[in-house]
This record gives sequence, structure tokens and C-alpha cells, in this order.
Amino acid sequence: MAEARPSSAQSSSQQASSAQSQQASVPAQHGSPETEAMARTPDQRAEVEREVTPEVRGPLAGDPLALGLPAFIVGSVALGLVLVGFVSPLGTGASLPIILLATAIGLTISTLWAMAVGQSAVAMILGVFAGFWASYGFLILGLQHGWFGIGLLDLRSTQELFLISWIVIMSMLTLATLRLAAAFTAVLLLVDVALILVLVGVINTSANWLKAGGAVAFLFATIGVFIFFGTASVATGGKPIPLGRPLWPDRPARSRTLGVSLTVSRRSFTACETPAAA
Repeated sequence: MAEARPSSAQSSSQQASSAQSQQASVPAQHGSPETEAMARTPDQRAEVEREVTPEVRGPLAGDPLALGLPAFIVGSVALGLVLVGFVSPLGTGASLPIILLATAIGLTISTLWAMAVGQSAVAMILGVFAGFWASYGFLILGLQHGWFGIGLLDLRSTQELFLISWIVIMSMLTLATLRLAAAFTAVLLLVDVALILVLVGVINTSANWLKAGGAVAFLFATIGVFIFFGTASVATGGKPIPLGRPLWPDRPARSRTLGVSLTVSRRSFTACETPAAA
């Protein structure tokens, strides 16, 4: 006759189970993106980078610096030889076949290559240097053959205009790329120094200042050779060569990058690793 009633313990267990089911239906609250990035393990961060990095196959696969660096180095050596007086002042155009056909064209191809694989930082640097070398070659040819209608009285001012303009651009590029490995910053900084020395030599008509600029050109060409060894090592299946920590490292909250943190691709500037904060 008496109906069985659920005990208090059974009712409390039913309430607890219903509360858990309600909590399961509520979406979890996520922290900020930076907090989630810091919470990821290195393997998880690497997995995320692989997911967002487009895989490039076929002729475009590879590192544009493998072509860009030799093109830059050979032009730098040729210009340095001209500046230190390896040829007479009448033989200024001796370096133009190398600069126009090898350096300017090689850097242009490398720039297009970098753009095709989405490497913005690489394309930016190589493209600026391609413009520099091409404009230098046309300047020398134009002054020697009178293409631009520049009189003898304006020859020095024309060279000063050219050098000042490129000093501004190269200085801007140096400051804007301080997140790169130290070796790349050293190359850009030495290019600035060489241009300034050549400008002083043109203003004062001094061969010694020009020779100093040529010596600096050999220096940044040497660093370029060192960087190329690292690129060639990776391209041939070896280990990357450390190129030094960036002078302006990225924020510690971000994931680990290789040399440059402004580009998604990990195929370029791979020789300098910037670890995240522990």
C-alpha cells in the first residue's frame, strides 16, 4: 500500500547528474589568442605553422636566396674592384656586363620567385637590390653616352642625387628588417656605409674615399658568401648555419620562428632560430 519514495541520496545524485549535463552543453570559454599560443607545446605550434604554410611543389619549390645571393655577391665584387681602382677611371663601365646581366637580372628572377611562393620579406629585399643594381648600370651607361641630356656641369650632382636617394632607401630597409638574423642586418648596414663613403668621395673628388667604399663592398660581399653557405647547406640536405640573433627580436608570446618572423614560409632565412621565452 505505501509507495516507495526515492531517498534523499538518490535525489541529490540526480540533481548532480543534471547539473553536469547542463555544464556540458555550455561552450567552454577560451582565453585570448596570445594566451592560447603560449599554452601550446612546441610540437603543437609546429603543427599549426605547417597547417597555415602553403606547400609549394614543382619548379617554384625551394629557396629564392639560392639564386639571389650569388647574383648579389658577384655584382658586389665587381663594383668593389672598380671602386678600389682595379681599372682606370675611364674603365668604370667594366663592371656593367656583370651588374646588368648577372646581378640585376638574377635578383629580378629571385624576386619573382619569392613573390610566387609568398615570401614577402625576401621579395622586398631582393627587389630593392635589383632596382639598385639596374639603376646603377643605366646611370653609368647614360652618363657615358649622353642618354639623359646631362651636361658636364651636372655630372657630379647627378651622381650625388643617385647616391643620396639610395642611401635613404637602404637605410629605411635596414631599419625595417631588424627582425632578421644579424648577418642580414650586417649586410644592409655595410651597404649603407659603402654608399655614404662613395658619396663623400664624389663630393670631395677623392679616390681614397672611393677605395674605402670599395673595401666595404668586399666586406658585405664576404658576409653574403657566408649566408650563401648556409642556404646551400640547407638546399643540399645539410644543417643551417647560425646567422646570429636578430637585433630586434619579436615578442616572446609568439611561436618560434627562423630568422624572419614577417613571412609565413619557413624556407628562407632559416639559419637563425629565435627561441620563444621559456
